[in-house]
Amino acid sequence: MRVCVVGSGGREHALAHVLARSCDVVVTPGNPGIPGSTPAPATEVDADLFVIGPEVPLVDGLADKLRAAGRLVFGPGADGARLEGSKAWMKDLLLAAEVPTAGHGSFTDLDEALRFLGTMSDLFVIKTDGLAAGKGVLVTEDRAEAEDAVRAYLSGEAFGDAGRRVVIEEGLTGPELSVLAVCDGRHAMPLAPAQDFKRIGEGDVGPNTGGMGAYSPVPVAGADVVDEVMERAVLPTLAALQRRGIDYRGVLYAGLMLTPQGLKVLEYNVRFGDPEAQVVLPRLRSDLADLLAGAAAGALAAAPEYGDDAAVTVVCASEGYPASPRTGDLITGIETANAEAGVTVFCAGVSSAPPGSGGVVSPGQNNQGLETAGGRVLNITGQGPDLATARDRAYAGVTHIDWPGRYVRFDIAAKAVESVSTG
Repeated sequence: MRVCVVGSGGREHALAHVLARSCDVVVTPGNPGIPGSTPAPATEVDADLFVIGPEVPLVDGLADKLRAAGRLVFGPGADGARLEGSKAWMKDLLLAAEVPTAGHGSFTDLDEALRFLGTMSDLFVIKTDGLAAGKGVLVTEDRAEAEDAVRAYLSGEAFGDAGRRVVIEEGLTGPELSVLAVCDGRHAMPLAPAQDFKRIGEGDVGPNTGGMGAYSPVPVAGADVVDEVMERAVLPTLAALQRRGIDYRGVLYAGLMLTPQGLKVLEYNVRFGDPEAQVVLPRLRSDLADLLAGAAAGALAAAPEYGDDAAVTVVCASEGYPASPRTGDLITGIETANAEAGVTVFCAGVSSAPPGSGGVVSPGQNNQGLETAGGRVLNITGQGPDLATARDRAYAGVTHIDWPGRYVRFDIAAKAVESVSTG
């Protein structure tokens, strides 16, 4: 089977890496660190299966265009992609499906938004309605900061048109959890759960990012928790989509919080999480291509199989991320990190370094090195028989990676490892 992966980040590198176990893989547009990358657009690629990675082309209807051309596609059409393209629409669907979620309101009028905010206390959550590359969320205990965010969002100053409608939610507390379910329009099967780290700073402080690391499995999320997520969230959502005439074939990513009152859905994404994909997909023992092709054809068959191993991903980011990441710095150490036992380096925000600049040559290149070209640059994934070993291996890989201003959180999965070790 020939598979075309659409996208250019660490998630797409992980997809290509795992799909390549059984398939010929091409990635568009990819990046210079991903083997099989091509500048040809997806509509001009010949493949048996198309797997669309990022949310923007899904919201823009790429899956619809490919299906209209007779292609087999894993990824929802633009109608289903509204789950991520509009948080207000997603919240309405959750209410219709009776899926537990935070109390909320959505607003385009500043005065109405501020009045609603005035009815809340303790913890405030402000979200852009539209896509903001994982950065359009503010969680704060400071009412003045929340009010300033509402003004900046609705004015377009912060996120342009994506923020001209805001969703204001009550703050929730408890462990967060990511469950990615593969859907064929009628049925869904969960992948292994993961937990990611959104805040830029250690101890979960500072602004939200696209994700600074992740790990899987999650000690607090056994089979009983995953079953509850499927029964109370994923399957009712899929049924609600069907009632609206939406044939959802792709990943339904449930971002949840396990609150003292029970699980609640924070958000849905319509694609593999990033960096969750970098820990969930490499752990698969069954064939990923067969799973995704079955879902794309509307006929899920065997459930995905996992072993007892673990994976931890640590994101290496550019100086200034997430507000204003510096780019153009030469990266060193990728090959050495990849040579570490149990370590895989997934390339995200990278570009080709100018000829003669030196640096390492990535697996996807022939004659020159890589330089930073975005905020989240590399994902260092460690795998091992348990979380502690996987974490040690990930950070062993990190020690080899360098460029001026490289930033890493050093507490990824630390609490999970501690919880396992203390029983």
